[in-house]
Amino acid sequence: MPETHAASISSFWDAAADSFDEEADHGLRDPHVRAAWVERLRSWMPHSPVDVLDLGCGTGSLSLLLAEQGHRPVGVDLSPLMVEQAQRKLTTAGFDVAMMVGDASNPPAEAGVSFDVILCRHLLWTLPDPEEALRRWVGLLRPGGRLVLIEGRWATHAEPGDDQSYDVEPGSLPWMGGVRAERLLQALRPLAADSRAEPLTDPNLWGRSIQDERYAVIASV
Repeated sequence: MPETHAASISSFWDAAADSFDEEADHGLRDPHVRAAWVERLRSWMPHSPVDVLDLGCGTGSLSLLLAEQGHRPVGVDLSPLMVEQAQRKLTTAGFDVAMMVGDASNPPAEAGVSFDVILCRHLLWTLPDPEEALRRWVGLLRPGGRLVLIEGRWATHAEPGDDQSYDVEPGSLPWMGGVRAERLLQALRPLAADSRAEPLTDPNLWGRSIQDERYAVIASV
């Protein structure tokens, strides 16, 4: 990721870190919301404990659920303040899990070079070259590994080229405002042996009813 993009995006999420977990689907403090994500993660993950790279991990809520289910997560996020909160959250819960600052589109080698699952939630829209990031991520997966991409298209909030959330050049984030499931599946077809989209319309996942497109893509290599 270009250095100017990285600095802008990191600053944006640093500023949001203190209040980030106040959103129901971020902090997972509501027991119904938390239970909904526990169930979904269990359905997407292999039954046996596996190594998971949580990209754009934010405050570590999904990494915590993965650790509680016996998996071995590693978290990467561009925001140092998000990573601080994530590390505190995992450590307080009694888990020795690495949470590190880094570019999720090109994960640092310290995070590892081989995983069973790569997970990201609402990350692709922040990347200057999301399709190149997908290629890199597939290269980090072991044979039979899978991508779990929790995404959406928030058309009511932003349109392509409306990059005003970050201090970057207009149009430099091609999936700003999110990406439709079919477009993401199209990008994955040359990379994955199999991929499918699962709608995420359950209000319990978000703590409210939603009107926009939200889904998970599960792609196996």
